[in-house]
Order: sequence, then structure tokens, then C-alpha cells
Amino acid sequence: MTSQTQTPAPNRAAGRTDAPRPVLALGGLANALPPHVWFCVSAVFHYLGPAFAVLLFDQVGVLGMAWLRIATAALIFAPLTRPWRVLARADRAQRLLLLAFGACLAVMNCSFYLALDRLPISLVAAIEFVGTIVVALFGLRSRRNFAALVVAVIGTLLLIDVKWSSDPAGLFWAFLNGALFVGYIVIGHRVAQAGYGIAGLGAAMAIAFLVVLPIGFREALPAFSSPHLLVAAIGVGLCSSVIPYICDQLAMARLPRASFALMLSLLPLTATLIGIVVLRQVPSVTDCIGIALVIGGVAMHKPAANT
Repeated sequence: MTSQTQTPAPNRAAGRTDAPRPVLALGGLANALPPHVWFCVSAVFHYLGPAFAVLLFDQVGVLGMAWLRIATAALIFAPLTRPWRVLARADRAQRLLLLAFGACLAVMNCSFYLALDRLPISLVAAIEFVGTIVVALFGLRSRRNFAALVVAVIGTLLLIDVKWSSDPAGLFWAFLNGALFVGYIVIGHRVAQAGYGIAGLGAAMAIAFLVVLPIGFREALPAFSSPHLLVAAIGVGLCSSVIPYICDQLAMARLPRASFALMLSLLPLTATLIGIVVLRQVPSVTDCIGIALVIGGVAMHKPAANT
């Protein structure tokens, strides 16, 4: 935590005063639309990226795909957010916060893809959702919110076909991803509330790129000799680390952390709808009941004033 005399002004200036025009325009649009709209956009793209990424694992490798995803996002954010200026103007505590956010993004993305390479996406998603329940529990302030969480959890368990696995390495990566997803919510919420806006995300993504630079570059090399493969990888980066992360920051800036964590229970719904449209996977009756319960739980939830 930084002192009251130092924190507000640098944060606001770093995130807004000298921000490029597209970022300022996005900030105006962010205030015009409800935060729930931004969350819903993020929820739609949350599984579009991974669905396409899995199809590219054979050509560029798991870590190569993670490298391309993060590199794409970092290169897109760089001219828009000027991360070098954000980091230069931040004080020591703020810089450590952005470093932690960037490292979390890098390792989370790598562990997520490593888990998807070994386990069904339903199991990885189920383990990932466990962490969000913990975050939501810490922000509960009423019986109504507790009931909303219970309904959403029941719906998620019905919706996700949870299958245990005998693959210890896959489970390790899945649980690591779930733990880091909690870190993403907690640290990302602090960055959003600090007033950085998209500039903070851009700085964190630049740091994430530096973390993965020596890890997946070799596996990613085949993409640079295949235009079609490179375009596909860039598309995955846009769907996975640009659109949803921007929308998350815009939602986090105006939603209590517990509310955001509970709303993540909508992700199984978006995964099911994407399965219908993209993969032609028609949900069962049980899946439909689960979807209804998840929507009901989110609708019941009443955000706390400050969490």
C-alpha cells in the first residue's frame, strides 16, 4: 500500500492524462455502459480463444501458443498504453503491483494451456471455478448473496461434467492455473481500482511478455514461416488476452471484487453456447438446468457497497 499523498495523482496521470486518444475514448465508453455489459463481452471471448488455441497445439506447441498469445497482446497494447511511461512514473509499491500482475498473467496462461493439453476442458474449467468461489465467499455480506452463490455453484456443477483424472502433471497445471486465476482477480481488481485503467493492463502485459520470452519462443518459430498459422495465432491472442482482459478491467473498475468473482460463474454458460455454435455440441437437459441455475444465481446476487 502506498501513502495517501503519493498514490492517487500518479495513478490517475499514468492511466489517463497522457494516454493516447483511443484509450481516452475507450475510457469514455466504459463509463457510458454498465460494468455488466463489459463482463458479458469478456465472458463470450473467454473460451473462444482456448477453443481455437487447442487446434494449434500440434503446429506450434503448447508453450509456443502461450508465447504467441501473450506476444500478440503485448504488441497491441504497447502503442496504445505506452507501458514504459506507466512503469517509469509508478512508485515502488505500484511498480511491484504491476510486476506481480504481469508475472501472474504469464504463468497463468502457460499453466492453463499445459492443463488443456492433458485434461478435458470441462475439468480444467471446474478446477478454475473453485478459486472464484473462495473469492466470492470473502465478499459475502448477506444471506441473499450466500444463497446466490450456492445456486450458482450447484448450477455450475450440473453444467460441467467433472471427470477426475489419473494424470498428476495435468492436475498440477490445472490447480496452478486455478490458484493464479484467483491472483488474476485479486491483483487485477487492485490495478483497476487504482485508476490505471487499460494503461495498467498494457504495462502488465509487457511484463508478461518478458517473462515468457525465453520460454516459448522456440516452439513458436513455425508460425513465422506460415502466414496462415501466424494469423490464426494472432486471432487467438486477440480473443484470449486483448478483448477479454480489457473488458475485465473495465468491469473490475466499477464492480466489487466479490460480485465480479460470482459473475464468473457465467463462464460455463458461455462455454456451452460456444460449443453449440462452433462445435455443434447440443446441451443435455441437465446442462440446461445448470445454465438456468447459474443465471438465477447471478441474478439473485446483490453487490456489496465496498468489497
